Amino acid sequence: MTALLVGLGLWIVGGVAGLFGGRRQPAVSAALAVVGSALGLGAAAHVLQTGAPESFRAAWPMPYGEIHMAVDPLSAVFLAPIFLLGALASVYSIGYLHGRDDRQVGRAVFLFHLLAVSMCVVVCVKNAILFLLAWEMMAISSFLLVLLDSRQSEVRHAGWMYLVATHIGTAFILVLFAWMGTVAGSFDFDDWRSLPSSSESRAGAWFVLALIGFGAKAGFWPVHVWLPEAHPAAPSHVSAVMSGVMIKTGIYGLVRVVTFLGPPPAWWGMALLSAGLVSGVLGVLFALAQHDVKRLLAYHSVENIGIIALGLGGALLGQAYGMEEAAVFGLAGALLHVVNHALFKGLLFMGAGSVLHATGTRDVEKLGGLLKQMPATGTTFLIGSASISGLPPLNGFVSEFLIYVCFFKLALGGPAVCGAAGAAAIAGLALIGGLAAACFTKVFGVMFLGERRTPLAASEAPLSMTAPMAVLAAACILIGLFPAVSASVLIFPVLASETDHLLSMTSVLTWVQLSAAVLVGLGIAVIFFRAWIFRGRPVSRAVTWDCGYSAPTSRMQYTASSFVQPFIDLFQPLIQPRERRHDPHGYFPKAASYESHADDLATRGIFGPLFGWIQTFAEKWLWIQQGRVQTYLLYVFLTLAALLSFQMFQ
Repeated sequence: MTALLVGLGLWIVGGVAGLFGGRRQPAVSAALAVVGSALGLGAAAHVLQTGAPESFRAAWPMPYGEIHMAVDPLSAVFLAPIFLLGALASVYSIGYLHGRDDRQVGRAVFLFHLLAVSMCVVVCVKNAILFLLAWEMMAISSFLLVLLDSRQSEVRHAGWMYLVATHIGTAFILVLFAWMGTVAGSFDFDDWRSLPSSSESRAGAWFVLALIGFGAKAGFWPVHVWLPEAHPAAPSHVSAVMSGVMIKTGIYGLVRVVTFLGPPPAWWGMALLSAGLVSGVLGVLFALAQHDVKRLLAYHSVENIGIIALGLGGALLGQAYGMEEAAVFGLAGALLHVVNHALFKGLLFMGAGSVLHATGTRDVEKLGGLLKQMPATGTTFLIGSASISGLPPLNGFVSEFLIYVCFFKLALGGPAVCGAAGAAAIAGLALIGGLAAACFTKVFGVMFLGERRTPLAASEAPLSMTAPMAVLAAACILIGLFPAVSASVLIFPVLASETDHLLSMTSVLTWVQLSAAVLVGLGIAVIFFRAWIFRGRPVSRAVTWDCGYSAPTSRMQYTASSFVQPFIDLFQPLIQPRERRHDPHGYFPKAASYESHADDLATRGIFGPLFGWIQTFAEKWLWIQQGRVQTYLLYVFLTLAALLSFQMFQ
């Protein structure tokens, strides 16, 4: 535990140094972040290796609270990607923030380090009061990072959306913790493990509060509305951390609370399965319709949170119906996808940031041919695209495969309700995977292949930006090639009591590992065979077939909109895009165009009207804001008098 606390201390020192440093402040802060993360990763690895939790307690004058932190295997699983991605993003920021105003860079460095420390505290703390304080620090620091470029109106709107959404979720968590703490007579998480389980309805109410409160941070549909607004507005290394690890604190909170509630009824699993299916399918569908690459990646966060929710739902269903092996596969797949998503989504956001840094635009339609100018960014982005699409032999395939196995076991070996749930989940996962592959074929093809669509010049990002992307790409490959080893190191310590089922999972993952080796071997064999075939033969280059056009231009290429138009038409009732088209007319049409924009269904149909009503209601009470200190002191006095009167008459 000492190594972890020292590591967090170095992160804090690095953040403070960023405020008062000169032009080299990101490099100094990044160095401290890397050393601090190495210590934190060492502490997490020690817990995962031994399975023995490490704790720290200290007195604290806060009522109902104490400084109680501990790292158990579940905390360690979430700590590992926080430290790894946080350190790499800190290094990435050296190049990304270069050229900005020193004061803005200093604020960005300090707030980023504050965000990283608060996330670590959230997953380690064992006291509800301290948890809420760290949770709020995480929310405020990330909110201020989203507002870093606050001169832009869309950034201010994104920040407002994020602040409102995150505090709606916090309100549910506050009610949950207050209720559980009152029943337990303590706000220490250790005491919550012995919560009375006689009231099934009370446990169900706690689960619903946790699902909504933590689901708002995780990005479950429909409380995901802040993600597509905040992620494009934030700096790209911040987007990588917010999407890769910050939203996973919602998953951590949900899993942690469920461990306090005793054996789950089946409807908990069905609720998570439903939330996962809706989030996964709608997330990937709306990603398909986006032209802003960072907004597109934000919707894929909703999709992948849906996949994690599917795994957790399968685990709860398996536990409810006594199918422990299915439950173990579901939980293992969900937790491994937490780690995998941090790796490939951090990589993709960094790749998008590299493109933005080089070209000044996030609009996919304005890009093209970047692979020739940015080979390192393009290659690593391709690896991330294949990973997030669940293609073997990369890490995204491994965790999704475990979730598939969970639902096949539920469908084939359980009662009818498990069969229906398993079939729906398998179909949903297949649909999500296919649409994700189509989406990233569009993104990579339009951005990096073909010819430039506009005269935007681009050059490769500096080493401080490409090196972190290379590390993340390598991690995606290694987990995909060695899934059995990766799962045994990262996930098995959380499930240490399920020895028999872990042996079954090891056997399954070993076959996956052998299949990956065969696939890689075949690829290498094809490369050598091709080299042998062309040995000693002249190889010439020529233009591609131009379909009869003697002077082809970049306008003859597929656009992002035209590539996905068949999918948009197929799912039009769900996406409901706004279209603007100018069809060609005559034998020699001079102009034709087509545009489509997909507004978020939840924003348009739920939160837009709700926030509008709240704003109208609030404006009617503007007369309360007098602008005089005396009036506000009177309000405080009247509130205290009301509270004292209430206490007296109880």
